[in-house]
Amino acid sequence: MAAIALVAGLIVILLIALLWISSRYKRCPSDRVLVIYGRVGGQGQSARCLHGGGALVWPVIQGYAFLDLTPLPIEIKLQGALSQQNIRVNTPATFTVGISTEPGVMQNAAERLLGLSLTEIENLARDIIFGQMRVVIATMPIEEINADREKLITNITESLEIELRKVGLRLINVNIQDVTDESGYIDALGREAAARAINEAKIKVAEQERDGDIGAAEAQRERRIRVAEANATATEGENESQVVIANSDSTRRQQEAEAERAAVTAERVTQARAAEESFAAEGQAEQARASRDKASQEADIVVPAEVERERVRTLAEAEADRIRLVKGGEADGQRLLMEAEALGLLALLTRRAEGLGALVNNAGGNPQLAALLLVAEQMPNLVAEQVKAISNLKIDQVTVWDSGGSDGRTGNSTANFLSGLASSLPPIHDLAAQVGIKLPAYLGELDDESALERLREIADHLDQPSTEDSPGE
Repeated sequence: MAAIALVAGLIVILLIALLWISSRYKRCPSDRVLVIYGRVGGQGQSARCLHGGGALVWPVIQGYAFLDLTPLPIEIKLQGALSQQNIRVNTPATFTVGISTEPGVMQNAAERLLGLSLTEIENLARDIIFGQMRVVIATMPIEEINADREKLITNITESLEIELRKVGLRLINVNIQDVTDESGYIDALGREAAARAINEAKIKVAEQERDGDIGAAEAQRERRIRVAEANATATEGENESQVVIANSDSTRRQQEAEAERAAVTAERVTQARAAEESFAAEGQAEQARASRDKASQEADIVVPAEVERERVRTLAEAEADRIRLVKGGEADGQRLLMEAEALGLLALLTRRAEGLGALVNNAGGNPQLAALLLVAEQMPNLVAEQVKAISNLKIDQVTVWDSGGSDGRTGNSTANFLSGLASSLPPIHDLAAQVGIKLPAYLGELDDESALERLREIADHLDQPSTEDSPGE
């Protein structure tokens, strides 16, 4: 009993230990960072960060918390940021940041973001982004900001990554929405260039006018100093001064015309670019509208046609299968019927052959005698066919007008008529001979003389009442 109690106690202790370990073992999900703080070991290590997996958290001496890795979209509406030319620009953008999972950066996040809500983290990142965007925009000219968005995003990313890593964050995505300026500089870069050219031309004109005045003053001074000199020298000096003034005026007018031409050209180039961008945008819109119309037409016409074609094809295949099965069944029925008829005909012919063999055997093996027996069997049918020769003749009575005379050779006319009538019927022997059969003699032969004598007796018998009645008349 003591051993059983000891084993039971060990089992209970083991279960308690397992329950305690399972309650203190903390698993880290994939969308969070597990931060264990307290006595985590290591010199100068304030916390231990885990992304995935799990760890045992000791009670009392250790604690734990989670950092959420959910990406934070931050809308930055930067307005009035100074560019390199001191022109204020508006640069609205969308930034996506999140807590980094790099080992060193996770440590920064554990030290600076643990316990903060997502809203507080978003505000902290917003302040950092605002400051770095102003720094980056201040180092770039407005032309580059407007034309090279890729470089703008690269500069912002490089500058912002350094600052975000310090607090344990990382930049996931940057989307610059649009770039505008309060003074309309981006929309009128050509006008600004033209104005700058005009100002430079005015400066040059003023310089040339100053040079001309200086030359005139020097000429006057030379004229007063050398008034005593020859008039020719003075006149020559005046002419030279006038030439200098004329050249200066000509140069000034040329530079003014060149500046005006450059200004007009720049303005027209800017207008042409604006028109080109407008046409390009309209062309893209038309292409998108054409693609949408095409997709709509395909959905309304092509897809129903395809469905109808598949339906017709399915019905045709089903009808073909039905006809094929029906015709196959009819063909099998015809084949079975013909096989049955063939078997019946084979059995009939086999029985007939066996009967003919038995008949020949009964006739003593004499084929001629067997044939005669068959003919004798068919004799009623032959006689019936002979009777059919005169069966269609309807003779109700026979009236004979006979004078009683004769031609002196074969008797009277009545006897000759009956004799001719008897001889007109084909004898049975002749009928059998016509089909290639010779009847035996015991079936009877037709004696022409006896037949004639008998016919004469019948004719005389018929004539006697007529002769006896004649005298009475």
